[in-house]
Amino acid sequence: MMIKYLKYYALILLCLSLINCSSSEDQVDTEADSDGDSTTEITETTDVPEVYSKIYGATSITSDGTYITIKTTGTPDHKSVYYPTSNDLYEDFSGTTFEGYTFRKNPNTITAFDYTFKIPLHPKVATNHVATPLGAIGVSLNGVPLFNQYAGPNQPLTDEFQSFDKYWGHPTGNGTFHYHIEPLYLTTVTASKSALLGFLLDGFPVYGPEENGEDVTGLDAYHGHAHATEDYPDGIYHYHITNTDPYINGNGYYGTPGTVTQ
Repeated sequence: MMIKYLKYYALILLCLSLINCSSSEDQVDTEADSDGDSTTEITETTDVPEVYSKIYGATSITSDGTYITIKTTGTPDHKSVYYPTSNDLYEDFSGTTFEGYTFRKNPNTITAFDYTFKIPLHPKVATNHVATPLGAIGVSLNGVPLFNQYAGPNQPLTDEFQSFDKYWGHPTGNGTFHYHIEPLYLTTVTASKSALLGFLLDGFPVYGPEENGEDVTGLDAYHGHAHATEDYPDGIYHYHITNTDPYINGNGYYGTPGTVTQ
């Protein structure tokens, strides 16, 4: 009889041991909240494709497997007459700017912001092509926002050309520096006129005004076309910045846009 009880006792100890082990393992994946209840915390990390490392003006670039999140301050890394005179990047400017317009400085000053651009990791053509809004429609390699071809609601850029700085950018009334047209610093200093220059909010890349040393041709209504590039050897739809209207983007986004906050 004693042997029988000892067997039962050993079985009970084994069960208790298994229960304690299970509870201990669960604690690896959980932690108690302020009320003492157990909450599960799951952290997923996804590699960011190498091409995004070219956005050298980003403060951070992450991916959740569906979207790429790019954070920037939106301030250019080149000199500009729109920086405060106390800034090391301030440089006086006079003479002519885009299309030979005589430069006239607007009253605004470059301000840093906390931009978050969230764009599709795997962009696809949209069923309905939505129009680009006023404000940021994409991000350039140096972290400066890209704007569309309008100075205001259906207002052409004609009256703004004269306010473009040495590298063809300028700030808005609240200090948002941006490019409506070719970011001249990227195409002539840090990269080239045929290089990748940034991404629009729909995730499709933006290239310069040349291909193989020639002015780009054959663009569609959205100001882009599809073929292989140095960054995408298997081919991809991509936009081109040219020096004629609509400059960066045409009749809306080719894909479905993500979001931007400032």
